[in-house]
Amino acid sequence: MDFSHSERSMQYQEQLLAFMDEYIYPAERSVKKTRDAGSYNPAEAPPEMVGLKVAARKQGLWNLFLPDDEYGAGLTNSEYAPLAEIMGHVIELAPEATNCSAPDTGNMEVLHMFGTPEQKERWLLPLLEGEIRSNFGMTEPAVASSDPRNLEASVVRDGDDYIISGTKWWSTGAISNDSKVSIFMGVTDPAAPPKERFSMILVPMDTDGVEIVRDLPVFGYHHRGGHAEVVYHDVRVPATNMIAGPGQGYMIAQARLGPGRIHHAMRAIGQAERALKMMVERAKTRTAFGTTIADKGVVQDWIAESRLMIDQTRLLVLRTAWLIDTQGNKAARQEVSAIKVVAPRTALWVIDRAIQVHGGMGVSDDTPLASMWANMRTLQIADGPDEVHKMVIARRELR
Repeated sequence: MDFSHSERSMQYQEQLLAFMDEYIYPAERSVKKTRDAGSYNPAEAPPEMVGLKVAARKQGLWNLFLPDDEYGAGLTNSEYAPLAEIMGHVIELAPEATNCSAPDTGNMEVLHMFGTPEQKERWLLPLLEGEIRSNFGMTEPAVASSDPRNLEASVVRDGDDYIISGTKWWSTGAISNDSKVSIFMGVTDPAAPPKERFSMILVPMDTDGVEIVRDLPVFGYHHRGGHAEVVYHDVRVPATNMIAGPGQGYMIAQARLGPGRIHHAMRAIGQAERALKMMVERAKTRTAFGTTIADKGVVQDWIAESRLMIDQTRLLVLRTAWLIDTQGNKAARQEVSAIKVVAPRTALWVIDRAIQVHGGMGVSDDTPLASMWANMRTLQIADGPDEVHKMVIARRELR
């Protein structure tokens, strides 16, 4: 197992680091001023985003996540992982600027793997060009969606159409004015075996009957694109919008989640690295009881433990990426569950200590730490709660 970076990955890392310094960090400061002035609208892309995307495309930092030479950069998961970590330093801007942000990445991967030529022409190509955005409708408010067998939203065949009914929430990106399509997961055959009951279907957001009820804040933060509650009132779409065929929803979900969890985990490591850097800088410049905070044993312990935890987590994620690249998603199922638990846990631990070192400033919006904490805490629930992933790991160990 070789964890050395390929030449092209190293080149992209160098380019991306320079892009972050020249474009992303200044844009982050500009967006913060807009938010502080009270004029931030999560439904609209910040004005800075247009320039960021132009610069990223000009430098070839575009669709880096997609392992396809025709549409993407052609990088493996192992090659993309360190790039996701770098982008994770500014989750709000860097992934979108390079067209590598969730849920678009997962939706593009689904359409790339399973879409018909017509579906690719209508939806995949505009997504790859960054002309539109998308959302993913799976989680439901009335049931425990951690067990997908509970899903109640329906997708019912009616002649040449399907009629879609139900309520979804935490549809990330759905309130964005640029979000033009949802990949909706619903029940097509309630009598079928659990893994064959569900399907995924494309729903244009301007279809009659699609109602965006509200944007759900995360610990008080309204993120770019929002996390919407969406009601589908007997929405009629053509049968040709079905992805991969009826009953294939579970299979598609499994194919979608493996690489996506690599992306999430590495971005979490990026958040942890930034928090550690901030903790170190703050500790070296603040004095309490006659010495700098950096001289206090407890703070040195936090810094050391942060480094240990970050490096251990990164190695586990890179190993998982290598397994997916060499043996496929199925072979890495246990490792995918492990990184889904470990990466947010590590990031939260480091961010929490960084907040403590910053004192009152740490819990304010004067630094990004509070927002980072909210993001990482959410990851312990999103894409399956930690408890479900640990159950998967335990069951395999017991077998």
